[in-house]
Amino acid sequence: MAMNILKCLKCNEYTMKVVCKTCGYKTISTKPPRYSPIDPYGKYRLMHKKESFFGKKQLL
Repeated sequence: MAMNILKCLKCNEYTMKVVCKTCGYKTISTKPPRYSPIDPYGKYRLMHKKESFFGKKQLL
């Protein structure tokens, strides 16, 4: 059975459990999202990046 390393959102501890043994908070996967040269969401990601950097009103 393959297991992944998970990271606690609260205390940044690494574990293989779904719940952190230190603080009892939930854990998330540390793997990055899968890369695809055909990026269906690239347009939206770039739009969000510009909005957060420049502000929404300056883009209009």
